[in-house]
Amino acid sequence: MHSLFTEPTPRDRLTPADLPSPAEPPRVIEIGEITAGIAVPEGRGVRFFSSARDFDGLDGALFRTAEQAARAARARMRPRAQADARQAQPRLRRA
Repeated sequence: MHSLFTEPTPRDRLTPADLPSPAEPPRVIEIGEITAGIAVPEGRGVRFFSSARDFDGLDGALFRTAEQAARAARARMRPRAQADARQAQPRLRRA
């Protein structure tokens, strides 16, 4: 009769090569002082979940790396920053 409680033999033990490689942890993406979202590992890439309305267009997008997701978030902020800079400039009037 087989026992459920047997001592493992050396061939039953896992070696470091048998263990799965540690997955990349989820990464929070911040642009300046704004939290854009989080990049969560999925398959061979990372899925972006937005945490601010400015980044909802990227919500659910799959990127190869978390850095690629961060670049996409920064690119979405550029037009907004340029518009803010234009509004801050004083307007000159012609006489």
